[in-house]
Amino acid sequence: MKTLTLDVEYDCDFDLFGLVSSSREHTLAWVLNRALHLRLVKQQDLIYDLLTKGRLVISNYLHATEHYTLRLLRNRSVDPSPLKKPFLAPDIKEYDYLLQVSAGMVSHSPEELLVQLSALPEVQLVSQVDPNDLKFKENLLF
Repeated sequence: MKTLTLDVEYDCDFDLFGLVSSSREHTLAWVLNRALHLRLVKQQDLIYDLLTKGRLVISNYLHATEHYTLRLLRNRSVDPSPLKKPFLAPDIKEYDYLLQVSAGMVSHSPEELLVQLSALPEVQLVSQVDPNDLKFKENLLF
């Protein structure tokens, strides 16, 4: 029998920032709300069932306007997981949080946002990541 495989290429049309922070997620969301004049609100956790391997439970905060959406995602599963790499984006596991900006922020360019995030004392390191270069970029599509 002939086996067919489906190869799908996703084009990610959002900006992605990796953040290293020892702060708890709700504290970081509060700091981002104050610094960037946002309203990040805790959403239902994202659950990825990986068949027989286990599951990932990812904490998710959302700020949505008519012009753009911004998500703060924890990169590591909040529940204990039997997976070797319990990360939303295992390619960039050195980051504790991911900040996803869809459709571009009207008030901030990616460079300005990078400067503002790096100025926060709760953020030890921040860098912009090209989501199209990630092996597991489909985990970031909602």
